[in-house]
Amino acid sequence: MKDIHPNYTKTEVSCGCGNQFETFSTYKQGTMKIDVCDACHPFYTGKHKIVDTAGRVEKFMAKFGRKKDKAADSKDSDK
Repeated sequence: MKDIHPNYTKTEVSCGCGNQFETFSTYKQGTMKIDVCDACHPFYTGKHKIVDTAGRVEKFMAKFGRKKDKAADSKDSDK
């Protein structure tokens, strides 16, 4: 049988925030350096910022939509 699968060994993971833990991986260099982990990711820490999109449609309609006053004025002038 061919030995085509990579070696699955213990790997130490080091995050940019300073958190370190061990896991199993096929990573060959020994220590895996990552930018974000579950200890510092905003979604998992509860510091997730929700972008408030309310009011965007109203802002668009105010800028590009039909004006109610002009539509009412044109109906009155047609009579």
